[in-house]
Amino acid sequence: MFDHKKLEKNSILMTVCILLVVSVGGIVEIAPLFYLESTIEKVKGMRPYTPLELAGRNIYIREGCYNCHSQMIRPFRDEVERYGHYSLAAESMYDHPFQWGSKRTGPDLARVGGKYSDEWHRTHMIDPRSLVPESIMPGYPFLATTPLKYDDMGLHLKANAMVGVPYDAAMIEAAQADVEAQVDPDSDGVEDLQKRYPGAQARNFDLQPGPPTEMDALIAYLQVLGTMVDFSVYKAEDNYR
Repeated sequence: MFDHKKLEKNSILMTVCILLVVSVGGIVEIAPLFYLESTIEKVKGMRPYTPLELAGRNIYIREGCYNCHSQMIRPFRDEVERYGHYSLAAESMYDHPFQWGSKRTGPDLARVGGKYSDEWHRTHMIDPRSLVPESIMPGYPFLATTPLKYDDMGLHLKANAMVGVPYDAAMIEAAQADVEAQVDPDSDGVEDLQKRYPGAQARNFDLQPGPPTEMDALIAYLQVLGTMVDFSVYKAEDNYR
């Protein structure tokens, strides 16, 4: 039988044994990951953001929306009943960086897509208290009048492709045209856009005529959140862990 007294009284021996145990445990946990192509389970429906949605995501980050809104629904009953199905790892697989957040001054936005109309989002961005009197969110009226800079969207897609987002050469080349097509449902380019990005919504998001605005992009991004995955295929009991 091992004499624990010797181990407990010898600090050097104790340190060596601790390092040995930690090393073995670490190897057992980490080594298998080198043999896996991905640790994220693939989910049907997930696709990269369209150029317009990606531009909206960039604005979302620029304005610091993640400081008050999370995009992470935890697998607890109260979270699921309020926000919907708990978040899946695959939903953030194309986010660089991810927008899980760490604080909720406002509600979680992981499932906000389709929950409100474009008009609601536009009004909320311009004057939040006109819809939610107790809101402390600042207004962003300038988004409706600021033209969207999208002549370099191909470079944004290319940068994301470098970190693993599956944007191909055709997507990168058509980035600028896809932005214009997504805000004009009557455009000839909508069909090509939806071939490249299945399920992409094409309409005038900011509800005003003219070229794409930053409001168009941000609303397009918000309206796609949580809509790519068909959660009806999941059993109701899977909502709780």
